[in-house]
This record gives sequence, C-alpha cells and structure tokens, in this order.
Amino acid sequence: MQENKTQYFSVINETENRVSSILIDVYKALIEKGYNPVNQMTGYIMSGDPTYITGFNNSRSKITQINRDDIVEELVRAFVDYHHLNDKKE
Repeated sequence: MQENKTQYFSVINETENRVSSILIDVYKALIEKGYNPVNQMTGYIMSGDPTYITGFNNSRSKITQINRDDIVEELVRAFVDYHHLNDKKE
C-alpha cells in the first residue's frame, strides 16, 4: 500500500507582500538619495518620526501607511527565513 504524504501549501498574505514591497521601495529611494537605508529605516522604526524617510518617490507617504509593528514583524520573519531557523531542530 502506497502512503500518501500531505503536501503543504504556504501563502504569503497580502499584508506581508505590501510591507515587503514598501520596504524595498523605501530602501531603494534612500539609496538613490545617498542615505544609509539601514540607519534611516531604523531611526523611523524606533522613533516613529517620518522625517527619517525621504519624500523621494513618495517613500515617506508609503512607509507611514503601514504599522511599524508590521514592519518589525516582516523584518523578523525575513531574518528567520534567511537563517532557516524554522528548519532547524533543537
């Protein structure tokens, strides 16, 4: 008798896609304007002050449309995925 294995289907929800897309756009705009994107984005996340983000390409407007908690969640998720931490067994 052949054993059927369960297949898993993972869907990235709309919020994750939106946050990721905005972070990429903002990162690129900061680079293009000559800023250090890690420093600027960290400043914004920590303080909530949108002046850390350039207005170039509507970046400031875009990033303020998403909750900073969602940004942190997306960054942690990306860190976990990058380091394959969900795959590691302790």
